[in-house]
Amino acid sequence: MIRGLAGLALLTAMAGPALALSCLPHDIARTYAEADQAEEAYVIVRGVLVFDQTALPVADMDRQHETPPNTAIPAQLTGQALTRDGFTLPFDQPITLNAQCFGPWCAGARSGIEYLGFLEQTGEGYGLTVTPCGGFGFPEPSEKTLERVQSCFRGGPCAPETFH
Repeated sequence: MIRGLAGLALLTAMAGPALALSCLPHDIARTYAEADQAEEAYVIVRGVLVFDQTALPVADMDRQHETPPNTAIPAQLTGQALTRDGFTLPFDQPITLNAQCFGPWCAGARSGIEYLGFLEQTGEGYGLTVTPCGGFGFPEPSEKTLERVQSCFRGGPCAPETFH
């Protein structure tokens, strides 16, 4: 559930090894709605994500059953958390980046660029989950994406985009 500062979502599809991964388009309103309905608390943060990219999981097609579904990577996110007034609350915290794999498909992420992240608040701090379908991180968010998440947060229009 979105509490205090923010929201989060995950819509992914898992396919077997012989099938192609099928993902819904990565949509900020859909992600926000999922976070709003979750039991966990989330914070929405816009900032620069820094981590060791060599720690990202890579699936070996011949041994994909050995690829862990979750890889926890220490990271730092520096920017601003979302409030009713916009991205105004300073945020500079260590976080855990959870890079997930679905069979042979693993999440990608880039260090040193701006992310819009839906961070889960845990007893240990904050976590950002990324998946092969996007997950809770939006790299290099557009102004349209930033405006849409702020509209959702303020109770304004928040319908997911439709794709044909």
